[in-house]
Formats: sequence, C-alpha cells, structure tokens
Amino acid sequence: MDAKIAQKAAAVLKAAAHPIRLQIIEALAHEELCVNKIMERIGCPQAVVSQQLAILRDKDILECRREGTNVFYRIKNKNVIHLLDCVYNHCEP
Repeated sequence: MDAKIAQKAAAVLKAAAHPIRLQIIEALAHEELCVNKIMERIGCPQAVVSQQLAILRDKDILECRREGTNVFYRIKNKNVIHLLDCVYNHCEP
C-alpha cells in the first residue's frame, strides 16, 4: 500500500473513531440533515455537534450545503458507511 493512501486511510479511521462522530455518521447514512436535526437525533448540544461535524468535514467524510440560515450535512463518500458496517458486524455478539 502506498504510504500516502495509508496516511489518508488512517486519518479517516481516526476521525470516525469517536462515539459522537459515529452517531453523526449513522444519522447521515441515509439522508441529509441540518444541524438541528442531527442534534435531536444524537442528543448533544449544538457546540459539540458543530465541533464534531468540523472534524468529519476536514477529513472529507462529510460535505455540506447552506440553505438560508440552515447548513445541511451529508456523507461525502458512502464507502465510509460500508466500512463502518463491517466494524459494527465485527462488534456484534
């Protein structure tokens, strides 16, 4: 494996490896959501959600679009969902 690809893969795994970020990714797995809806789904305050969203955007896991005062987030590459599904299947009893 190329070192550059290995570094990017490690960065994606590290970014996803947080319970709140995993919940955010799961919430966005099938639909685009605004920050308020993400907050409702995972039960975290806006400041925490925004901080975690910024990390996921920085690592190219999420992308966003603005509509008026709302910012909507979606999964940028659905392969992240497939990867996490494998992890979840590994963790199930």
